[in-house]
Amino acid sequence: MFASASHPSADRARYDRATAHLDAPLALVDLEAFDANATDLVRRAGGKPVRVASKSVRCRALLERVLERPGFAGVMSFTLAESLWLARSGISDVLLAYPSVDRAGYAELAADPKLAASVTVMVDDPAQLAMIDQARDGGREEIRVCLELDTSYRLFGGRVRFGARRSPLHSPGALAELARSVTRRPGFSLVGLMAYEGHIAGVGDDVPGRPLHSRAVRLMQRAARRELAERRAAAVRAVRAVAPDLEFVNGGGTGSVQHTVGEESVTEVAAGSGLLMPRLFDHYTGFSGRPAALFAQPVVRRPGVGVVTVLGGGYPASGAAGPDRLPTPYLPEGLRYDPLEGPGEVQTPLLGSAADDLLIGDKVWFRHAKAGELAERFAEMHLIEGDRITSVVPTYRGEGHTFL
Repeated sequence: MFASASHPSADRARYDRATAHLDAPLALVDLEAFDANATDLVRRAGGKPVRVASKSVRCRALLERVLERPGFAGVMSFTLAESLWLARSGISDVLLAYPSVDRAGYAELAADPKLAASVTVMVDDPAQLAMIDQARDGGREEIRVCLELDTSYRLFGGRVRFGARRSPLHSPGALAELARSVTRRPGFSLVGLMAYEGHIAGVGDDVPGRPLHSRAVRLMQRAARRELAERRAAAVRAVRAVAPDLEFVNGGGTGSVQHTVGEESVTEVAAGSGLLMPRLFDHYTGFSGRPAALFAQPVVRRPGVGVVTVLGGGYPASGAAGPDRLPTPYLPEGLRYDPLEGPGEVQTPLLGSAADDLLIGDKVWFRHAKAGELAERFAEMHLIEGDRITSVVPTYRGEGHTFL
């Protein structure tokens, strides 16, 4: 369960006071909670640098705030256009975590020495190298390349699989073969290796009311960590045999940082959700954090006893559809969705005794299921310290960018 420095009712009072002059909908970030979460990530990283996953933040002001803290270094981005924008904004170390087919972006990267020195792109297939070359449009800058190792845990000859379907490169040999393709190809420099273990970092292992499921997850993750540690070390050895000057090996994620840093082959870890602590990260045995990002919807109707209706609120998160992808009514405590309606596009009924204490115009505070996707709904974030707003900063959307 997440940790809180104060009782939820006290937090609600602070948030209501800070935003009393504002109409909802609105989004906020509690900077005390944000900074506490950042401190905990650095503690769990045990001296290895933490690269910030921008997809979980999507707000330049917050990225810059955390990068100013000791223990954080570099950004892990999610599109090439975003990577170039961040590099032009002054961030000198951007790792693009996903392969791109943005031809215009590659032409810009290959033509600009500063961008080429700041951005590292992800490759897991020789066809991607060929596509980049075709997109250069005369640009001659060397493209920095990172390879991705598939971290999925496979049993029974691959018939059972745990982990996201990402890179096709599962074995050290396959990774080394692509490494040779990169080093033999003019115009590319192999500088990094990434291995993101989402089935460990992004899956809670202590879900309330599901003890057997939670135990099964813990057993799977324990076995997966052992298998991956051995395979990742072998993969790093195989790639370093081809590219001895490899600059970094990136691994981990919010839920696995404390385990991943124990692997000697890993030089840095990535995390982003742990800064804002969306509700999907509430139930881990290995760490706890404080909810830092919230959004408020206004009460617009009181249909009856034990019911209020708020404006909008239907902000589902990406992933396999299910109740865990929905935002959660957070403050005041004791509200729940109407099972026949759920959170709606334009209105959301909420049930519970707490509804009877809410008046027209009052705010109900929600937590999003995933971190950065909240920023796609709001153009700005209100940054709160104590019970006052100290700054209002634009999200990517507020700066006119919807990268994906």
